[in-house]
Amino acid sequence: MSLSIALTKGRLQKQTIAMLEECGYGVESVKNPGRALVFQDSNKDINYFLVKSHDCITYVEHGVADIGVVGKDTLLEGGKDYYEMLDLEIGKCKFIVATYKGEDIFSKVGHIKIGTKYPSVAQNYFLSKGLDVEIIKIDGSVELAPILGLCDGIVDIMETGTTLKENGLVVLDTVCDISARVIVNKAAFKLKKQEVMAVLNDLERIVKQNASRN
Repeated sequence: MSLSIALTKGRLQKQTIAMLEECGYGVESVKNPGRALVFQDSNKDINYFLVKSHDCITYVEHGVADIGVVGKDTLLEGGKDYYEMLDLEIGKCKFIVATYKGEDIFSKVGHIKIGTKYPSVAQNYFLSKGLDVEIIKIDGSVELAPILGLCDGIVDIMETGTTLKENGLVVLDTVCDISARVIVNKAAFKLKKQEVMAVLNDLERIVKQNASRN
């Protein structure tokens, strides 16, 4: 049976395709997509398509994609109607809480405002700390919000920390670690279990190989 795999565009794209290529999959067309939207594996009965991170979950939940590769950050903020099967250990970064140097939002008296692209993650984190904060949803550069006085601190993804430092912000705490995960449609896992497990086993082998090299 054929499989459809949704791959997240952006920072995970090249790393995921490289892993599939290392598995022996024919991903030449995906490496050079041009204006194409759907790509056929040259070695296996698999179709690929590139989507934005939140759409990856949607396509998997609705069964358009049997398998998806997406960051844990998106999974924490998105839906839950899928199986999370494998940590690919690529695209590693962290969810962090940051504010201006010398400020401590955890000991602030009064109303606390937090800017973030990830309101659910931020809300759950501060509730776990026993703090009732106002979450302000921001779609653009989150670092700008405390600079302009919109909020007291931010919850955001950090890879190197360079952008935070350049804007005078410091990390107060790490919410959790993030990496790329493989998710599977629930019906596909029953109807195409052999084909799905073959892909999962191939990718898991590469994950273990990469771990042994480091």
